[in-house]
Amino acid sequence: MLGAENSLYNIMKSSRLFLLVVAVLFGAVANSSLANSETVIEIEGNDQMLFSVTAFEVVTGQSVKIVFKNVGKLPKVAMGHNLVILVEGVTSAQFGTEAMTAAATDYIPASMKDKIVAHTKLLGPGEQDEIVFTAPAPGEYEFLCSFPGHFALMRGVMTVTAE
Repeated sequence: MLGAENSLYNIMKSSRLFLLVVAVLFGAVANSSLANSETVIEIEGNDQMLFSVTAFEVVTGQSVKIVFKNVGKLPKVAMGHNLVILVEGVTSAQFGTEAMTAAATDYIPASMKDKIVAHTKLLGPGEQDEIVFTAPAPGEYEFLCSFPGHFALMRGVMTVTAE
């Protein structure tokens, strides 16, 4: 009887070891897949000057695709929208104030191009644009609509984590 108990103990011990190895391998694959996968964020802007999403989180090094759509009805000259993600430390107020004088470049001021992680085109009603970028270093990055005055309401935060 003691031999049967030892055999059963050894089978259970090796089964646990097998399950542990599978769990560790699965976790490693899941983590590497996360870093290599593309995160898709869908955001809408409307005639009430609001983004449908004001905060989202991504992992540093991850490919990020933002699908931005202007769901408003008002014409682009009155209510155009874009989405501009700023480098860490630049505020929506700083960028938005500078952008007001940049109509010729769709409110993306040349003087602040180096302060942008990524941005969409300026969109009219029913239009959509996509941007793809690699998530920068961990931190908090403001995003806004740079159409004159919109940054007061149309802003949010992209949080980038280490994992």
